[in-house]
Amino acid sequence: MPGLFIIAHAPLASALKECASHVYAGCPQKLVTIDVAPDASVDDTAAAALPALREAASDGSALVMVDVFGATPSNVAMRLTELAADLKLKVVAGVNLPMLLRSVCYQDENLDALAARATAGAIQGIIQVAVSAPQQQSLRSPSHAATHHSSQQ
Repeated sequence: MPGLFIIAHAPLASALKECASHVYAGCPQKLVTIDVAPDASVDDTAAAALPALREAASDGSALVMVDVFGATPSNVAMRLTELAADLKLKVVAGVNLPMLLRSVCYQDENLDALAARATAGAIQGIIQVAVSAPQQQSLRSPSHAATHHSSQQ
């Protein structure tokens, strides 16, 4: 079972882990997080994160989730792929709660399938929600409604 490893700007990684623990009673197995401080260097953070990554990847593989591609946590993840070349790692950017929950649900799959499920969970978890008008709202004139609808098409 691949481990799950989140590297994100503080306190996002820890907060996501707490949310996953809330949704799934208790902490999901093999979920390790690193919160990156605002002034942290890539090299120092990667060196400090390496033992935690090895803990998460106890079977030799881990899905590494970062918050923003190109930011310090992402650069730390890429450095870790160099420092832990003996591990099989997949790095995905854009971690959100739907991605994490999907990863926890399918953690028993192989690493490639898990990365695909995590990415799909993140994308499918982002939707624009339609908001209906409050009940008993006064109606506007029909000409206003026609103008308003035609401008939104």
